[in-house]
Amino acid sequence: MTTRAGIGIVGAGDISGQYLSMLTQAPDVEVRFVASRDLARARAKADEFGVAGSGSYAELLRDPRVDVVVNLTVPQVHAELTAQALEAGKHVWSEKPLALSGADGRALLDLAESRGLRLGCAPDTFLGTGLQSALQIVRSGQIGTPRSAFASFQYGGPNLWHPSPEFFFTHGGGPLLDMGPYYLTALVQVFGSVRRVSATAVQGASTRVIQAGPRAGQRFAVDVPTHVTALYEFVGGGVADVILSFDTPIMRVALEVTGTAGALRFPDPNQFAGDSEVFAPDGSSQRFAPIAPGGPGRGSGVVDLVRAVRAGVPERASGALAFHVLEAMLATQEAARTGQPAEVVSRVEPAPLLPAGWGTETALTG
Repeated sequence: MTTRAGIGIVGAGDISGQYLSMLTQAPDVEVRFVASRDLARARAKADEFGVAGSGSYAELLRDPRVDVVVNLTVPQVHAELTAQALEAGKHVWSEKPLALSGADGRALLDLAESRGLRLGCAPDTFLGTGLQSALQIVRSGQIGTPRSAFASFQYGGPNLWHPSPEFFFTHGGGPLLDMGPYYLTALVQVFGSVRRVSATAVQGASTRVIQAGPRAGQRFAVDVPTHVTALYEFVGGGVADVILSFDTPIMRVALEVTGTAGALRFPDPNQFAGDSEVFAPDGSSQRFAPIAPGGPGRGSGVVDLVRAVRAGVPERASGALAFHVLEAMLATQEAARTGQPAEVVSRVEPAPLLPAGWGTETALTG
């Protein structure tokens, strides 16, 4: 890819607008195709963002102008559509989770490697200025050696705002697989690989009611736990307590890391910006606005992948990282189901921080 990389997006749902807003402004890439099962919806989304091509997924995969497929479909078909794109010779960026089983996730990594293709995966929020600045503080040694963390994401659930929220509450959904990747990805950047998980999980109700959109008032079934509490142990010796819930009207968003010389309150791991707050051992604190380079929104990982291909270096939001996070989440499910700690086998290293001057508003060669 020596010129602007051609991007093809599959999935024209709510999150596609966030990706298109960023990617249509990034000089490294050109969005050339939007695909959906609903052809009219694909055309409307393409027209909204000035994209020339639209149609079916099969048409996208046949388009020689598309170098990278961005998979924004529902989790239940991530692995299938990602595999089809790799088989077609395309690099892939997938929304999270990478897959719904360890076997499918591993098969995708093996397929990408065998074809000499890149496979990246959300979340890419850790490439934003907020988390990059927080990680810069941690890696500078300002709070000493990280030893423990507390993370929490709790609210009333996606049925409060999403017009078709059923997929959040069935296999592949729930707070663990929906929100867990943001928190676990950030924690892996701090502590390295997860080695063991203990967990409990409950389902708050057997049904939910859609609260927004034209189907408001309709009731649907809930098939997954909606409140998960987990303890993650890391290879390097750190630990993290994590609570993920769709069951409470009280909104809680937290990621706090404690080290041997202080503590750090991170910005929201689901956002690209936000301040950090450093606490000294005596309890005094100081807030820091984001200063590190970083991406402005969803799709920053796509740009990083394209630049990594050109430079011949690994992408930061890699398939290997996403697979490790997936394995940690599957181990969480196993631990909650059996009441016994579950081991995590795969290993990854924290990604390097973005270099000075990195940004999606100016094209870079690496």
